[in-house]
Amino acid sequence: MADVGVGREMYSELRRSLAPQLPAFLMEQRWFGGKARQISCAELSDVIPIRLQTSEALLLIVAVRYADNTEESYAMPVLRAVNAASAPETESSSLKFQTAEDGEPVRLTDALKNENFLTALLELIQQKAIVPGEKGELRALQTAAYLRLYPASTGGLQPKPVRAEQSNTSVIYGNHLILKFFRRTQEGVNPDLEIGKFLTEKTSFSSVPPLAGWLEYHTRDGKQMAQGILQQFVPNEGDAWSYTLRSLEEFYGAVARQSGETRARHLEVSVPEFARNSVEPYLVAAELLGRRTAEMHLALASEPRDPAFVPEPFTMEFQRSLEQSMVSLMARVFVLLRDKVSTLPEEWREKAANLAAREQEIAGRFHAALSKPIHAMRTRIHGDYHLGQVLRTESDFIIIDFEGEPARPIAERRIKRSPLQDVAGMLRSFHYAAFAPLLGENKMRAEDARKMSVWAESWNAWVADRYLRKYFETAGAASYLPQSREETQGVQELHLLEKAIYELGYELNNRPTWVGIPLQGISKLLSQ
Repeated sequence: MADVGVGREMYSELRRSLAPQLPAFLMEQRWFGGKARQISCAELSDVIPIRLQTSEALLLIVAVRYADNTEESYAMPVLRAVNAASAPETESSSLKFQTAEDGEPVRLTDALKNENFLTALLELIQQKAIVPGEKGELRALQTAAYLRLYPASTGGLQPKPVRAEQSNTSVIYGNHLILKFFRRTQEGVNPDLEIGKFLTEKTSFSSVPPLAGWLEYHTRDGKQMAQGILQQFVPNEGDAWSYTLRSLEEFYGAVARQSGETRARHLEVSVPEFARNSVEPYLVAAELLGRRTAEMHLALASEPRDPAFVPEPFTMEFQRSLEQSMVSLMARVFVLLRDKVSTLPEEWREKAANLAAREQEIAGRFHAALSKPIHAMRTRIHGDYHLGQVLRTESDFIIIDFEGEPARPIAERRIKRSPLQDVAGMLRSFHYAAFAPLLGENKMRAEDARKMSVWAESWNAWVADRYLRKYFETAGAASYLPQSREETQGVQELHLLEKAIYELGYELNNRPTWVGIPLQGISKLLSQ
Protein backbone atom coordinates (compact mmCIF):
# COMPACT_ATOMS: atom_id res chain seq x y z
CA MET A 1 0.00 0.00 0.00
CA ALA A 2 1.86 3.06 -1.24
CA ASP A 3 1.40 6.53 0.19
CA VAL A 4 -0.09 9.16 -2.07
CA GLY A 5 1.76 12.23 -0.84
CA VAL A 6 -0.02 15.30 0.38
CA GLY A 7 2.31 17.90 -0.99
CA ARG A 8 3.61 20.90 0.90
CA GLU A 9 1.11 23.27 -0.73
CA MET A 10 -1.90 21.20 0.29
CA TYR A 11 -0.49 20.73 3.79
CA SER A 12 -0.14 24.50 4.14
CA GLU A 13 -3.63 25.05 2.75
CA LEU A 14 -5.11 22.51 5.14
CA ARG A 15 -3.37 24.14 8.11
CA ARG A 16 -4.62 27.58 7.09
CA SER A 17 -8.19 26.53 6.27
CA LEU A 18 -8.86 24.16 9.17
CA ALA A 19 -7.43 26.17 12.08
CA PRO A 20 -10.49 28.47 12.45
CA GLN A 21 -12.93 25.54 12.03
CA LEU A 22 -11.36 23.05 14.41
CA PRO A 23 -12.39 24.42 17.86
CA ALA A 24 -16.13 24.38 17.08
CA PHE A 25 -15.83 21.08 15.18
CA LEU A 26 -14.07 19.33 18.05
CA MET A 27 -16.66 20.48 20.58
CA GLU A 28 -19.33 18.64 18.54
CA GLN A 29 -17.51 15.30 18.51
CA ARG A 30 -18.52 12.65 21.05
CA TRP A 31 -14.94 11.39 21.32
CA PHE A 32 -13.43 14.79 22.15
CA GLY A 33 -12.36 14.87 25.80
CA GLY A 34 -11.91 18.63 26.26
CA LYS A 35 -15.54 19.80 26.13
CA ALA A 36 -15.42 21.21 29.67
CA ARG A 37 -12.33 23.31 28.89
CA GLN A 38 -11.74 26.47 26.89
CA ILE A 39 -9.82 25.97 23.65
CA SER A 40 -7.30 28.71 22.87
CA CYS A 41 -6.42 27.30 19.47
CA ALA A 42 -6.33 24.07 17.50
CA GLU A 43 -4.08 23.47 14.54
CA LEU A 44 -2.91 20.75 12.22
CA SER A 45 0.49 19.37 13.25
CA ASP A 46 0.72 16.62 10.62
CA VAL A 47 -1.10 15.00 7.70
CA ILE A 48 -0.56 11.37 6.71
CA PRO A 49 -2.08 10.26 3.38
CA ILE A 50 -3.44 6.71 3.11
CA ARG A 51 -4.38 5.28 -0.29
CA LEU A 52 -7.69 3.46 -0.54
CA GLN A 53 -9.01 1.30 -3.39
CA THR A 54 -10.97 4.07 -5.08
CA SER A 55 -10.17 7.22 -3.12
CA GLU A 56 -7.82 8.80 -0.63
CA ALA A 57 -7.89 9.29 3.11
CA LEU A 58 -5.89 11.59 5.35
CA LEU A 59 -4.91 10.99 8.96
CA LEU A 60 -4.92 14.47 10.51
CA ILE A 61 -2.91 14.95 13.70
CA VAL A 62 -4.42 17.92 15.55
CA ALA A 63 -2.75 19.83 18.39
CA VAL A 64 -5.23 21.44 20.80
CA ARG A 65 -4.10 24.17 23.20
CA TYR A 66 -6.33 25.18 26.11
CA ALA A 67 -6.66 28.45 27.99
CA ASP A 68 -4.66 27.01 30.92
CA ASN A 69 -1.69 26.52 28.53
CA THR A 70 -1.95 22.71 28.48
CA GLU A 71 -2.04 20.77 25.22
CA GLU A 72 -3.58 17.59 23.87
CA SER A 73 -3.19 15.74 20.58
CA TYR A 74 -6.04 14.15 18.63
CA ALA A 75 -6.06 11.88 15.58
CA MET A 76 -8.74 12.53 12.97
CA PRO A 77 -8.90 10.20 9.95
CA VAL A 78 -10.87 11.89 7.16
CA LEU A 79 -11.98 11.21 3.59
CA ARG A 80 -11.70 13.84 0.89
CA ALA A 81 -15.01 14.46 -0.88
CA VAL A 82 -14.71 16.80 -3.88
CA ASN A 83 -17.69 19.05 -4.83
CA ALA A 84 -18.42 19.74 -1.18
CA ALA A 85 -20.93 22.44 -2.09
CA SER A 86 -23.30 19.93 -3.67
CA ALA A 87 -22.75 17.10 -1.18
CA PRO A 88 -25.39 16.70 1.54
CA GLU A 89 -24.53 18.04 4.99
CA THR A 90 -24.17 15.50 7.79
CA GLU A 91 -24.43 16.40 11.44
CA SER A 92 -21.08 17.42 13.02
CA SER A 93 -19.18 15.25 10.54
CA SER A 94 -17.24 17.45 8.17
CA LEU A 95 -14.68 20.20 7.70
CA LYS A 96 -14.23 22.17 4.48
CA PHE A 97 -11.39 23.71 2.51
CA GLN A 98 -10.63 24.72 -1.07
CA THR A 99 -7.68 23.40 -3.03
CA ALA A 100 -5.18 26.01 -4.09
CA GLU A 101 -4.81 24.50 -7.58
CA ASP A 102 -8.36 24.80 -8.90
CA GLY A 103 -10.36 26.28 -6.02
CA GLU A 104 -12.53 23.14 -5.96
CA PRO A 105 -14.42 22.88 -2.61
CA VAL A 106 -13.49 19.77 -0.62
CA ARG A 107 -15.28 18.30 2.38
CA LEU A 108 -13.46 16.14 4.92
CA THR A 109 -15.69 13.48 6.48
CA ASP A 110 -15.04 10.89 9.18
CA ALA A 111 -13.06 8.03 7.61
CA LEU A 112 -13.76 5.69 10.54
CA LYS A 113 -17.29 5.32 9.19
CA ASN A 114 -15.96 4.21 5.79
CA GLU A 115 -15.54 0.50 5.08
CA ASN A 116 -12.66 0.97 2.63
CA PHE A 117 -10.65 2.98 5.14
CA LEU A 118 -11.28 0.47 7.93
CA THR A 119 -10.08 -2.30 5.62
CA ALA A 120 -6.99 -0.22 4.80
CA LEU A 121 -6.07 0.05 8.50
CA LEU A 122 -6.06 -3.74 8.83
CA GLU A 123 -4.03 -4.04 5.63
CA LEU A 124 -1.42 -1.64 6.99
CA ILE A 125 -0.81 -3.99 9.93
CA GLN A 126 -0.92 -6.98 7.60
CA GLN A 127 1.87 -5.46 5.50
CA LYS A 128 3.85 -3.98 8.43
CA ALA A 129 3.69 -0.73 6.47
CA ILE A 130 5.34 2.61 7.18
CA VAL A 131 3.35 5.58 5.85
CA PRO A 132 5.19 8.93 5.78
CA GLY A 133 3.48 12.23 6.53
CA GLU A 134 4.65 15.82 6.46
CA LYS A 135 6.17 15.84 9.98
CA GLY A 136 6.26 12.17 10.99
CA GLU A 137 5.09 8.70 9.97
CA LEU A 138 2.53 6.04 10.80
CA ARG A 139 4.06 2.63 11.55
CA ALA A 140 2.15 -0.66 11.55
CA LEU A 141 3.62 -3.53 13.57
CA GLN A 142 2.80 -7.12 14.50
CA THR A 143 3.31 -9.27 17.59
CA ALA A 144 4.74 -12.77 17.52
CA ALA A 145 1.15 -14.03 17.77
CA TYR A 146 -0.07 -12.21 14.64
CA LEU A 147 0.03 -15.18 12.23
CA ARG A 148 -1.66 -17.41 14.78
CA LEU A 149 -4.44 -14.88 15.32
CA TYR A 150 -4.83 -13.94 11.66
CA PRO A 151 -3.48 -16.74 9.44
CA ALA A 152 -3.27 -16.06 5.70
CA SER A 153 -5.97 -18.68 5.10
CA THR A 154 -8.52 -16.50 6.91
CA GLY A 155 -8.97 -14.21 3.90
CA GLY A 156 -10.56 -10.76 3.96
CA LEU A 157 -12.53 -9.72 7.02
CA GLN A 158 -15.57 -7.45 6.87
CA PRO A 159 -15.10 -4.38 9.12
CA LYS A 160 -17.91 -3.21 11.40
CA PRO A 161 -17.57 -0.14 13.64
CA VAL A 162 -18.76 -0.61 17.22
CA ARG A 163 -21.69 1.77 17.74
CA ALA A 164 -20.87 2.82 21.30
CA GLU A 165 -18.36 5.57 20.53
CA GLN A 166 -16.51 6.93 23.51
CA SER A 167 -12.98 8.33 23.80
CA ASN A 168 -11.75 5.65 21.39
CA THR A 169 -13.32 4.09 18.31
CA SER A 170 -13.46 0.30 17.98
CA VAL A 171 -13.85 -1.74 14.78
CA ILE A 172 -14.65 -5.46 14.64
CA TYR A 173 -13.27 -7.41 11.66
CA GLY A 174 -15.42 -10.43 10.85
CA ASN A 175 -15.94 -11.35 14.54
CA HIS A 176 -12.27 -12.37 14.41
CA LEU A 177 -10.24 -9.28 15.31
CA ILE A 178 -10.98 -5.93 16.95
CA LEU A 179 -9.08 -2.68 16.45
CA LYS A 180 -9.19 0.03 19.11
CA PHE A 181 -8.31 3.31 17.38
CA PHE A 182 -7.19 6.03 19.79
CA ARG A 183 -8.77 9.42 19.12
CA ARG A 184 -6.65 11.16 21.73
CA THR A 185 -2.98 10.30 21.30
CA GLN A 186 -0.39 10.77 24.04
CA GLU A 187 3.37 10.78 23.86
CA GLY A 188 5.01 7.78 25.51
CA VAL A 189 4.51 4.02 25.84
CA ASN A 190 0.78 3.28 26.01
CA PRO A 191 0.13 0.89 28.96
CA ASP A 192 -2.69 -0.93 27.13
CA LEU A 193 -0.33 -1.74 24.27
CA GLU A 194 2.66 -2.47 26.51
CA ILE A 195 0.81 -4.79 28.90
CA GLY A 196 -1.13 -6.47 26.09
CA LYS A 197 2.11 -7.26 24.25
CA PHE A 198 3.74 -8.54 27.44
CA LEU A 199 0.83 -10.81 28.41
CA THR A 200 0.56 -12.13 24.84
CA GLU A 201 4.24 -12.81 24.21
CA LYS A 202 5.75 -13.46 27.66
CA THR A 203 3.05 -15.22 29.72
CA SER A 204 0.49 -18.01 29.45
CA PHE A 205 -2.30 -15.90 30.95
CA SER A 206 -5.27 -16.49 28.66
CA SER A 207 -8.01 -14.34 30.22
CA VAL A 208 -7.16 -11.32 28.05
CA PRO A 209 -7.64 -10.81 24.31
CA PRO A 210 -4.26 -11.63 22.70
CA LEU A 211 -2.57 -8.72 20.91
CA ALA A 212 -2.08 -9.20 17.16
CA GLY A 213 -0.54 -5.86 16.16
CA TRP A 214 -0.67 -2.11 16.54
CA LEU A 215 -0.34 1.30 14.90
CA GLU A 216 2.08 3.97 16.14
CA TYR A 217 2.66 7.56 15.12
CA HIS A 218 6.30 8.68 15.24
CA THR A 219 7.50 12.25 14.85
CA ARG A 220 10.78 13.06 13.16
CA ASP A 221 12.31 14.13 16.48
CA GLY A 222 11.75 10.71 18.08
CA LYS A 223 8.41 11.08 19.89
CA GLN A 224 6.01 8.14 19.66
CA MET A 225 2.28 7.79 20.29
CA ALA A 226 0.13 4.67 20.12
CA GLN A 227 -2.52 5.11 17.44
CA GLY A 228 -4.37 1.81 17.64
CA ILE A 229 -4.17 -1.76 18.94
CA LEU A 230 -5.41 -4.88 17.14
CA GLN A 231 -6.56 -7.79 19.30
CA GLN A 232 -8.39 -11.04 18.95
CA PHE A 233 -12.14 -10.46 19.14
CA VAL A 234 -13.69 -12.42 22.02
CA PRO A 235 -17.40 -13.24 21.59
CA ASN A 236 -19.12 -12.17 24.78
CA GLU A 237 -22.44 -11.47 26.49
CA GLY A 238 -21.52 -7.90 27.44
CA ASP A 239 -19.46 -6.58 30.32
CA ALA A 240 -19.49 -7.85 33.89
CA TRP A 241 -21.32 -4.70 35.04
CA SER A 242 -24.38 -5.56 32.91
CA TYR A 243 -24.13 -9.21 33.95
CA THR A 244 -24.06 -8.14 37.62
CA LEU A 245 -27.10 -5.86 37.27
CA ARG A 246 -29.08 -8.71 35.68
CA SER A 247 -28.24 -10.93 38.63
CA LEU A 248 -29.16 -8.18 41.09
CA GLU A 249 -32.53 -7.74 39.40
CA GLU A 250 -33.31 -11.36 40.24
CA PHE A 251 -32.09 -10.91 43.81
CA TYR A 252 -34.12 -7.76 44.47
CA GLY A 253 -37.14 -9.46 42.93
CA ALA A 254 -36.76 -12.34 45.38
CA VAL A 255 -36.44 -9.88 48.29
CA ALA A 256 -39.52 -7.92 47.18
CA ARG A 257 -41.63 -11.07 47.21
CA GLN A 258 -40.94 -11.63 50.93
CA SER A 259 -43.10 -10.35 53.76
CA GLY A 260 -42.12 -7.09 55.45
CA GLU A 261 -40.93 -8.97 58.55
CA THR A 262 -38.60 -11.22 56.56
CA ARG A 263 -37.26 -8.31 54.53
CA ALA A 264 -36.42 -6.38 57.70
CA ARG A 265 -33.86 -8.95 58.83
CA HIS A 266 -30.23 -8.15 58.07
CA LEU A 267 -28.46 -11.41 57.27
CA GLU A 268 -24.98 -10.30 56.28
CA VAL A 269 -23.23 -13.51 57.33
CA SER A 270 -25.08 -15.99 55.10
CA VAL A 271 -27.47 -15.95 52.18
CA PRO A 272 -31.08 -16.59 53.32
CA GLU A 273 -32.82 -19.58 51.83
CA PHE A 274 -35.38 -17.52 49.85
CA ALA A 275 -32.56 -15.71 47.98
CA ARG A 276 -30.21 -18.64 47.43
CA ASN A 277 -31.31 -19.44 43.87
CA SER A 278 -30.94 -15.81 42.79
CA VAL A 279 -27.60 -15.17 44.52
CA GLU A 280 -25.57 -18.40 44.46
CA PRO A 281 -24.84 -18.41 40.68
CA TYR A 282 -23.38 -14.91 41.00
CA LEU A 283 -21.28 -15.90 44.02
CA VAL A 284 -19.77 -18.71 41.93
CA ALA A 285 -19.03 -16.13 39.20
CA ALA A 286 -17.47 -13.79 41.78
CA GLU A 287 -15.16 -16.60 42.86
CA LEU A 288 -14.12 -17.12 39.25
CA LEU A 289 -13.48 -13.41 38.83
CA GLY A 290 -11.35 -13.46 42.00
CA ARG A 291 -9.29 -16.29 40.54
CA ARG A 292 -8.85 -14.56 37.19
CA THR A 293 -7.83 -11.34 38.98
CA ALA A 294 -5.13 -13.17 40.95
CA GLU A 295 -3.93 -14.99 37.81
CA MET A 296 -3.60 -11.61 36.07
CA HIS A 297 -1.52 -10.23 38.93
CA LEU A 298 0.67 -13.34 39.08
CA ALA A 299 1.33 -13.03 35.33
CA LEU A 300 2.20 -9.33 35.62
CA ALA A 301 4.62 -10.18 38.45
CA SER A 302 6.33 -13.03 36.58
CA GLU A 303 9.00 -11.15 34.57
CA PRO A 304 12.56 -11.44 35.99
CA ARG A 305 14.42 -9.29 33.41
CA ASP A 306 12.38 -6.60 31.62
CA PRO A 307 12.79 -3.40 33.70
CA ALA A 308 9.26 -2.29 32.78
CA PHE A 309 7.80 -5.39 34.49
CA VAL A 310 10.30 -6.65 37.07
CA PRO A 311 8.66 -6.38 40.54
CA GLU A 312 10.22 -3.76 42.82
CA PRO A 313 10.02 -3.40 46.60
CA PHE A 314 8.06 -0.68 48.34
CA THR A 315 10.36 2.12 49.48
CA MET A 316 9.74 4.95 51.91
CA GLU A 317 10.28 7.38 49.04
CA PHE A 318 7.46 5.72 47.06
CA GLN A 319 5.24 5.62 50.14
CA ARG A 320 5.76 9.35 50.80
CA SER A 321 4.86 10.06 47.17
CA LEU A 322 1.75 7.89 47.46
CA GLU A 323 0.70 9.64 50.67
CA GLN A 324 1.14 13.05 49.03
CA SER A 325 -0.97 11.94 46.06
CA MET A 326 -3.77 10.63 48.31
CA VAL A 327 -3.83 13.71 50.54
CA SER A 328 -3.87 16.01 47.48
CA LEU A 329 -6.81 14.09 46.02
CA MET A 330 -8.67 14.30 49.32
CA ALA A 331 -8.00 18.05 49.66
CA ARG A 332 -9.49 18.73 46.20
CA VAL A 333 -12.54 16.55 46.84
CA PHE A 334 -13.24 17.93 50.31
CA VAL A 335 -13.15 21.54 49.06
CA LEU A 336 -15.85 20.48 46.61
CA LEU A 337 -17.74 18.56 49.31
CA ARG A 338 -17.91 21.56 51.67
CA ASP A 339 -19.00 23.77 48.80
CA LYS A 340 -21.83 21.46 47.72
CA VAL A 341 -23.18 20.05 51.01
CA SER A 342 -26.23 22.31 50.99
CA THR A 343 -27.15 21.32 47.41
CA LEU A 344 -27.04 17.55 47.96
CA PRO A 345 -30.18 15.39 48.31
CA GLU A 346 -31.58 15.97 51.79
CA GLU A 347 -31.02 12.41 53.00
CA TRP A 348 -27.25 12.72 52.49
CA ARG A 349 -26.55 16.25 53.77
CA GLU A 350 -25.90 15.34 57.40
CA LYS A 351 -23.58 12.46 56.48
CA ALA A 352 -21.76 14.71 53.98
CA ALA A 353 -21.33 17.50 56.55
CA ASN A 354 -20.02 15.04 59.15
CA LEU A 355 -17.53 13.61 56.68
CA ALA A 356 -16.35 17.09 55.63
CA ALA A 357 -15.23 17.67 59.22
CA ARG A 358 -13.05 14.54 59.23
CA GLU A 359 -10.45 15.55 56.63
CA GLN A 360 -7.55 15.68 59.11
CA GLU A 361 -8.57 12.32 60.58
CA ILE A 362 -8.43 10.73 57.13
CA ALA A 363 -5.07 12.39 56.36
CA GLY A 364 -3.85 10.88 59.64
CA ARG A 365 -4.98 7.43 58.48
CA PHE A 366 -3.07 7.81 55.22
CA HIS A 367 0.03 8.89 57.14
CA ALA A 368 -0.21 6.07 59.69
CA ALA A 369 -0.55 3.45 56.95
CA LEU A 370 2.30 4.79 54.81
CA SER A 371 4.83 5.99 57.39
CA LYS A 372 5.91 2.45 58.30
CA PRO A 373 7.57 0.03 55.84
CA ILE A 374 5.32 -2.11 53.66
CA HIS A 375 6.88 -5.55 53.19
CA ALA A 376 5.71 -6.37 49.67
CA MET A 377 6.63 -5.92 46.02
CA ARG A 378 5.17 -3.42 43.60
CA THR A 379 4.24 -4.60 40.11
CA ARG A 380 2.47 -3.40 36.99
CA ILE A 381 -1.29 -3.53 37.54
CA HIS A 382 -4.46 -2.98 35.55
CA GLY A 383 -4.87 0.49 37.06
CA ASP A 384 -8.56 1.10 36.35
CA TYR A 385 -10.09 -2.20 37.38
CA HIS A 386 -13.87 -2.49 37.72
CA LEU A 387 -16.78 -4.53 36.38
CA GLY A 388 -16.93 -2.46 33.19
CA GLN A 389 -13.38 -3.57 32.31
CA VAL A 390 -14.28 -7.27 32.29
CA LEU A 391 -16.21 -9.11 29.57
CA ARG A 392 -18.56 -11.95 30.49
CA THR A 393 -18.37 -14.89 28.09
CA GLU A 394 -20.63 -17.94 28.20
CA SER A 395 -18.72 -19.43 31.14
CA ASP A 396 -15.77 -17.18 31.97
CA PHE A 397 -14.40 -13.64 32.25
CA ILE A 398 -12.01 -11.78 29.94
CA ILE A 399 -10.13 -8.72 31.25
CA ILE A 400 -9.74 -5.75 28.91
CA ASP A 401 -8.50 -2.13 28.72
CA PHE A 402 -5.16 -1.89 30.48
CA GLU A 403 -4.82 1.85 29.78
CA GLY A 404 -5.14 2.81 33.45
CA GLU A 405 -7.07 5.90 34.50
CA PRO A 406 -7.23 8.04 31.32
CA ALA A 407 -7.05 11.31 33.28
CA ARG A 408 -3.57 10.45 34.58
CA PRO A 409 -0.42 11.10 32.47
CA ILE A 410 1.00 7.99 30.74
CA ALA A 411 4.20 8.03 32.84
CA GLU A 412 2.13 7.95 36.02
CA ARG A 413 -0.01 5.07 34.73
CA ARG A 414 3.11 2.96 34.15
CA ILE A 415 4.33 3.24 37.76
CA LYS A 416 4.44 -0.06 39.63
CA ARG A 417 1.93 -0.27 42.46
CA SER A 418 0.32 -2.77 44.79
CA PRO A 419 -2.03 -5.16 42.96
CA LEU A 420 -4.34 -4.66 45.94
CA GLN A 421 -5.23 -1.33 44.30
CA ASP A 422 -6.95 -3.35 41.54
CA VAL A 423 -8.65 -5.54 44.16
CA ALA A 424 -9.96 -2.42 45.90
CA GLY A 425 -11.26 -1.10 42.58
CA MET A 426 -13.27 -4.27 42.01
CA LEU A 427 -14.64 -4.26 45.56
CA ARG A 428 -15.84 -0.69 45.10
CA SER A 429 -17.41 -1.72 41.79
CA PHE A 430 -19.41 -4.47 43.55
CA HIS A 431 -20.62 -1.87 46.05
CA TYR A 432 -21.69 0.48 43.24
CA ALA A 433 -23.51 -2.32 41.43
CA ALA A 434 -25.42 -3.27 44.58
CA PHE A 435 -26.86 0.26 44.90
CA ALA A 436 -27.24 1.14 41.20
CA PRO A 437 -30.75 -0.38 40.88
CA LEU A 438 -31.86 1.71 43.89
CA LEU A 439 -30.55 4.97 42.43
CA GLY A 440 -30.64 4.59 38.64
CA GLU A 441 -33.15 5.79 36.05
CA ASN A 442 -35.80 3.33 37.23
CA LYS A 443 -35.00 3.86 40.90
CA MET A 444 -37.35 2.85 43.69
CA ARG A 445 -39.33 5.19 45.91
CA ALA A 446 -37.11 6.65 48.66
CA GLU A 447 -38.80 4.59 51.40
CA ASP A 448 -38.45 1.30 49.47
CA ALA A 449 -34.85 2.14 48.56
CA ARG A 450 -33.98 2.67 52.24
CA LYS A 451 -35.43 -0.72 53.14
CA MET A 452 -33.70 -2.41 50.22
CA SER A 453 -30.33 -0.78 51.01
CA VAL A 454 -29.96 -3.20 53.93
CA TRP A 455 -30.09 -6.03 51.43
CA ALA A 456 -27.74 -4.18 49.07
CA GLU A 457 -25.13 -4.11 51.85
CA SER A 458 -25.73 -7.81 52.55
CA TRP A 459 -25.34 -8.76 48.88
CA ASN A 460 -22.15 -6.70 48.70
CA ALA A 461 -20.74 -8.47 51.77
CA TRP A 462 -21.49 -11.95 50.40
CA VAL A 463 -19.95 -11.15 47.01
CA ALA A 464 -16.85 -9.41 48.39
CA ASP A 465 -16.21 -12.33 50.74
CA ARG A 466 -16.33 -14.97 47.98
CA TYR A 467 -14.27 -12.81 45.59
CA LEU A 468 -11.53 -12.14 48.17
CA ARG A 469 -11.35 -15.72 49.42
CA LYS A 470 -10.72 -17.08 45.93
CA TYR A 471 -8.35 -14.21 45.09
CA PHE A 472 -6.07 -14.84 48.09
CA GLU A 473 -6.32 -18.62 47.70
CA THR A 474 -5.09 -18.30 44.09
CA ALA A 475 -2.42 -15.69 44.82
CA GLY A 476 -1.00 -17.83 47.66
CA ALA A 477 2.31 -16.51 48.96
CA ALA A 478 2.84 -14.11 46.02
CA SER A 479 5.69 -11.67 46.62
CA TYR A 480 3.44 -8.70 45.88
CA LEU A 481 1.26 -9.44 48.93
CA PRO A 482 2.35 -8.03 52.31
CA GLN A 483 3.84 -10.59 54.69
CA SER A 484 1.09 -10.48 57.31
CA ARG A 485 -2.69 -10.63 57.11
CA GLU A 486 -2.97 -7.37 59.07
CA GLU A 487 -0.61 -5.55 56.72
CA THR A 488 -2.47 -6.91 53.69
CA GLN A 489 -5.77 -5.69 55.09
CA GLY A 490 -4.22 -2.30 55.85
CA VAL A 491 -2.98 -1.80 52.27
CA GLN A 492 -6.32 -2.96 50.86
CA GLU A 493 -8.29 -0.56 53.07
CA LEU A 494 -5.91 2.26 52.17
CA HIS A 495 -6.75 1.83 48.49
CA LEU A 496 -10.47 1.33 49.20
CA LEU A 497 -10.51 4.67 50.99
CA GLU A 498 -8.61 6.40 48.19
CA LYS A 499 -10.97 4.95 45.57
CA ALA A 500 -14.11 5.94 47.49
CA ILE A 501 -12.81 9.51 47.87
CA TYR A 502 -12.13 9.65 44.12
CA GLU A 503 -15.70 8.40 43.51
CA LEU A 504 -17.06 11.06 45.86
CA GLY A 505 -15.40 13.77 43.77
CA TYR A 506 -16.82 12.28 40.59
CA GLU A 507 -20.38 12.12 41.93
CA LEU A 508 -20.23 15.65 43.37
CA ASN A 509 -19.27 16.92 39.92
CA ASN A 510 -21.45 14.71 37.74
CA ARG A 511 -24.18 12.80 39.58
CA PRO A 512 -25.10 14.27 43.00
CA THR A 513 -28.03 11.87 43.44
CA TRP A 514 -25.48 8.99 43.59
CA VAL A 515 -23.29 10.65 46.22
CA GLY A 516 -24.65 8.32 48.87
CA ILE A 517 -22.70 5.32 47.52
CA PRO A 518 -19.19 6.70 48.14
CA LEU A 519 -20.38 8.45 51.33
CA GLN A 520 -21.54 5.08 52.68
CA GLY A 521 -18.32 3.43 51.56
CA ILE A 522 -16.10 6.04 53.25
CA SER A 523 -18.16 6.02 56.47
CA LYS A 524 -17.95 2.23 56.70
CA LEU A 525 -14.18 2.28 56.22
CA LEU A 526 -13.73 4.97 58.86
CA SER A 527 -15.77 2.93 61.36
CA GLN A 528 -13.44 -0.07 61.06
